[in-house]
Amino acid sequence: IKIKAAKYIITFLKLKMFVKINVASFVVALFVVLVEGSNVIESIVEDHEHSIGTQWAVLVAGSSDWYNYRHQADICHAYQLLKKGGLKDEHIIVFMYDDIAYNSENPRPGVIINNPHGQDVYKGVPKDYTGKYCNAQNFYGVILGNKSALTGGSGKVVNSGPNDHIFIYYADHGGPGVIDMPIEPSIYAKDLNEVLKKKHASRTYKKMVFYMEACDSGSMFDGLLNEGLNIYVTTASKPDEDSWATYCSFSGEPCLGECPPKGFNNTCLGDLFSVSWLENSDLQDRRVETLEKQYQRIRKRVLNNGTHGSHVMQYGDLHINKDTLSKYMGFNSPTHTSSTNNYPTNSRHVNQRDVQLLYLLSKFQDAPEGSTRKSEAYRKLSEVISEREHVDKSVKHIGQILFGVNNGPEVLNIVRPAGQPLVDDWDCLKSFVKIFESHCGSLTRYGRKHVRGFANMCNAGIQRDRMDAAAKQTCSS
Repeated sequence: IKIKAAKYIITFLKLKMFVKINVASFVVALFVVLVEGSNVIESIVEDHEHSIGTQWAVLVAGSSDWYNYRHQADICHAYQLLKKGGLKDEHIIVFMYDDIAYNSENPRPGVIINNPHGQDVYKGVPKDYTGKYCNAQNFYGVILGNKSALTGGSGKVVNSGPNDHIFIYYADHGGPGVIDMPIEPSIYAKDLNEVLKKKHASRTYKKMVFYMEACDSGSMFDGLLNEGLNIYVTTASKPDEDSWATYCSFSGEPCLGECPPKGFNNTCLGDLFSVSWLENSDLQDRRVETLEKQYQRIRKRVLNNGTHGSHVMQYGDLHINKDTLSKYMGFNSPTHTSSTNNYPTNSRHVNQRDVQLLYLLSKFQDAPEGSTRKSEAYRKLSEVISEREHVDKSVKHIGQILFGVNNGPEVLNIVRPAGQPLVDDWDCLKSFVKIFESHCGSLTRYGRKHVRGFANMCNAGIQRDRMDAAAKQTCSS
């Protein structure tokens, strides 16, 4: 009996390194072992695994094109982190346009990196939903486990059960109440939250954690995500704040620290919020680090003294942030310790909305004088600048028509108090965006920042016919 007791004590001590077991429960179990000879330790392990269930992950890069390199780099890094943590490929679902690794501008064909000293994060990444299949409809279908809603792709969905844990991570551009996908349509906050409510109603998960990297990302959940859904959300920014790219290098601009490797000029390797949580998860012991602790660490890093950073936010069921990262991201090497904090030195941060402009400006500056490359770079740069000016002026003019020259800008920029959604009538908001685009052309990813203005028009009671007339008057000439 003493030999058997010693054996199980040793087993318990080893097991304690990987799972949390109440000591009192163990003593009771050991007594039963000694009396009845039952294999209690194995039962404890099985109960623990059952309580966690299957770990699922959905990773979404919502952009395309080389200048948006960072979004797919973030997602690929997340895949490698989860894979090394023990999640299985059949439980990791990846959305990415997949036009970066073998892009003609890539100095390392077939390789994607996420920081200046990073290893390749592209190798082995599942290509579940790429190209035109990287869209909102498939994203919703995957979350809900609804294969019949899918159009193309691998067909993988979150086929989760009531004891399962789900981790969703999204990285891309956004605006007030909206985030983008490589293929239209965009994802509106109301629609996303309805999908999450429907998932909860299906009783097919125990807890869900959602990390979102996008400008104004707080607006996707503020006043919309109900408590009691067992969902915890962390966003890169407040509802009225831009998020930031990092590890950037552009011609004529200092990188201010860690610079991208040679050849990766004119781009950003990652996003500030994203690399902050990814590098924290790589370095910290995920068996010990909690979601709350990670939130505090990345919040401090991302804020960056308030000059070139944003306010990381939390929404939903905040009690979930007491969970360890391992419940959602798997385990990392047991050699890591919670005191590890060897983050790469911060590099230059760039507002997400300005990356394309700096990329095109750098291409123009780098091109030889008098060359075809120079003229083509100038044409593209001028085109983007003109698009920005057109959108800004058009929205401003519509506001002046509807609310007066003096009051227009003020009304369009109203930010509702925390806890209130961006808009009361989401159908009105969607219709106003469509009306604008029908008369004035694409809102563009840059122009998504003006969605707040359209929301405020709806909140002020502007009718569709008045909005249509104002947009027509503004853009008919």
